[in-house]
Amino acid sequence: MKNTMKNLAIVALIAFTALSFTKIANEKKEIKTDKSKVVWKGYKVTGSHEGTIDIKSGFLSFNEGKLVGGEVVIDMTTLGSTDLQGEYKGKLDGHLKSDDFFGVETHPTSKLVFTKVTASGKNAYSVTGDLTIKGKTHPITFMMSIYGNKATASLKIDRTKYDVRYGSTSFFDGLKDKAIYDEFDLVSDLEF
Repeated sequence: MKNTMKNLAIVALIAFTALSFTKIANEKKEIKTDKSKVVWKGYKVTGSHEGTIDIKSGFLSFNEGKLVGGEVVIDMTTLGSTDLQGEYKGKLDGHLKSDDFFGVETHPTSKLVFTKVTASGKNAYSVTGDLTIKGKTHPITFMMSIYGNKATASLKIDRTKYDVRYGSTSFFDGLKDKAIYDEFDLVSDLEF
């Protein structure tokens, strides 16, 4: 009986010591979609267009206060321009949602899954992730800054990797002033 109690005490002490030195599990913080914003900007030879797109869901993962992962799902059905009004806005928004661009009816969401996060400063991180648009996935690297419960990130995306070819001089000759540049920008302000 004495040996049994002694063995139980030793096992309890070992378990307590092991748990004391175990790393704290990642803390997953949900992105507040109603307080977060994603702005896009696309460029063409004769100017540019910009607009917004909503986040459907997402989270950032932290370990001991440091960013270690995350995932963001974008609701492609909310894609819309903010620099036009009326008929012109309707035409551009419809064209962006068509198969010429993002094929929203077939691909209603896009997704970014963080695969590697490296601290590059006090509140700055270099993030590599797998970006999926129109069912095609490619790696992308971008910078993210975090201050309290807010994060900002800017991404430059080559649309041609995701089969968004309309108006691209990489695929079509003779476009002249109708050409649309292959890269577009996304700027996100997240709250979690």
